[in-house]
Amino acid sequence: MEFYIGRAGLTHADPKSQGQTVGKAKRVRAVLSWAIDSDPAAGGKLVEALIAKIRASGGFRESSENYIGVSPIQQAVDAFDSEGYTLALDGALRPKNLDSLSGKELTEALRSYARRAQKGAEDAALISGTSKDLLEATAAHVITVKYGSYPQQANFPALLGQAFVALGLATPEDQPSSSDAPERAMERGMYQAAVGVNRLRNKEGTGHGRPWVSGISGMEAAAAVEIAGTVAGYMLDKLNR
Repeated sequence: MEFYIGRAGLTHADPKSQGQTVGKAKRVRAVLSWAIDSDPAAGGKLVEALIAKIRASGGFRESSENYIGVSPIQQAVDAFDSEGYTLALDGALRPKNLDSLSGKELTEALRSYARRAQKGAEDAALISGTSKDLLEATAAHVITVKYGSYPQQANFPALLGQAFVALGLATPEDQPSSSDAPERAMERGMYQAAVGVNRLRNKEGTGHGRPWVSGISGMEAAAAVEIAGTVAGYMLDKLNR
């Protein structure tokens, strides 16, 4: 346990390193609780390492003396599913391929990415299994739900604009008026911020490695991820309503 926590760079969050005597479950829970709020990427590395170790030790194999049981495995499958990951019964863990999803299932998968992006998880900036980023995938999904299909050749500002219009949201094309509701100004700002985030995207990105153009600082990347999560989440909430 100490080895994997240290390799993920989370020793400082380990109760044992602080002189506390706790069981393995409470130890992992404490470390991951800290990581969720402060370093999601490191927490993700620890989760992947622990799942791989359990799998290698026979935890997912019924014939093994280390088999952890049907119920714990199913609970883990359900937990990963709600976060946009597929955990197979044999312990194989992989991001969901969103290209194979549609309707409500895709809405929930996108929502899980939006939640992670709002917490600063950079891997949520590019959607695994597709060539789209979170905002582009969300806009395409909204238009598909509303109209049956989306214009695959449209550039991002046009695609996002169509999604905003479909949801009844304001864009910069809508001239402000004195009778505007306050949220209309916010929505125009969201549109412009989303376009700005898209311009920072590394168009050659495939979901592996840094998803941003070269030269962008860590602070700017973190802000871009959180903006993407906020705008995508707002769109999905409007779609659901």
